[in-house]
Amino acid sequence: MNNESTRVGVVGLGYVGLPLALAMHNVGYEVVGVDVDPDTVECLRDGTSVVNDVSDAEVTEAVGDGLHFTTDYADLAEVDGVSVCVPTPLRKTDTPDLSFVVDAAERLADVLSPGCTVVLESTVYPGATDEVVGEILAENGTTVGEDVHLAFSPERIDPANEAYGPTEIPKVLGGVTPACGDRAKDLYDPVFDEVVQVDSTTEAELVKLLENTFRAVNIGLINEMAQVAHELGVDIWNVIDAAETKPFGFMAFRPGPGLGGHCIPVDPFYLSWKAKEQDIETRFIHLADTVNREMPYHVINRVVKQLNDRGVPLTDADILVVGAAYKSDVSDVRESPAIDLIIGLEEWNADVAYHDPHVPSLSVGDRTYESVALTDERLSVADCVLLVTDHSALNVERLATQASLLFDTRNATTNINADGVVRL
Repeated sequence: MNNESTRVGVVGLGYVGLPLALAMHNVGYEVVGVDVDPDTVECLRDGTSVVNDVSDAEVTEAVGDGLHFTTDYADLAEVDGVSVCVPTPLRKTDTPDLSFVVDAAERLADVLSPGCTVVLESTVYPGATDEVVGEILAENGTTVGEDVHLAFSPERIDPANEAYGPTEIPKVLGGVTPACGDRAKDLYDPVFDEVVQVDSTTEAELVKLLENTFRAVNIGLINEMAQVAHELGVDIWNVIDAAETKPFGFMAFRPGPGLGGHCIPVDPFYLSWKAKEQDIETRFIHLADTVNREMPYHVINRVVKQLNDRGVPLTDADILVVGAAYKSDVSDVRESPAIDLIIGLEEWNADVAYHDPHVPSLSVGDRTYESVALTDERLSVADCVLLVTDHSALNVERLATQASLLFDTRNATTNINADGVVRL
């Protein structure tokens, strides 16, 4: 494939689509980035990034070099390939919501030229690429595998991970037909360091669900072990460190205040939903989810005990939550355990405030919190500082020395000796 003559589109310009659009641009493709949100497109056209891992300078340079951002799907009429990177959330009933995928596919079906390769990157249940996107593309008489080529390639981006950039993570993909897979591989080979082609879209879809279900189940296990270790008076962090010295048969997972983010709390239910259609009960998935959802309340119970030991009831206690994002060094609050913690603390009528250098405001139910300044005075007046997200910008030693009680849910204080520090 001649990079300079290849024209591609990327639909959805969030944390997956924007880095992909830039990566494709950087190998010489002519790239059109499409998003239905006009504010997102306006920001990008002005050189302002909309995701943490992409700088304004990168966007500005790419726009100046010809990367085109638009809300108009008609601009994709002459592209050779399109990558679809739209959200796939869960409904409140824990069932898949593919409305964004359906909308994108219907819009693409109206504009794509013959011979185009479409690659879905949004997480879906096994079979969805063929059953949903394939059927939509075929509604106007198009034959998938001949007139249009369709593949699935799961996004594997880990926000704020400096060790593995978007193009350095092996790219798995599978086509509806062998020819579809070959076309998608041709499209992605120049962009990624390694492309791993599997036999079908369903196989590729299941790869993503296996990866994140594996993590969810093992996080659930270690969260349960953390509760057991606490009751036994054992430091779970020391146990993990010692177990990790075994050179085989053990992979370290670490406990926390609960699951968060766009993938791990959500993706296993795409698998569970599809398995239920096959009359298969996914017991591990549901048990792990139960344990992980209970962790914020385990943390609150631990805080209650610590405050009671100091003669301070949680009701009307001043609680400062440090960290609202679901993981360190990102601004993403989707499914963040900080939200469940704040809700739970409010139910105890505690006086709750939060600080996060990446999250200036936070909506919790019908209330919006503003991040407070992390001054020495604010730390010292809090009855408990609850460290939920260990951003690298935080001076954890300062938290430990200024707070009368620092409850550390992330083991960020492992090398800090201070009287008021309690770890999960």
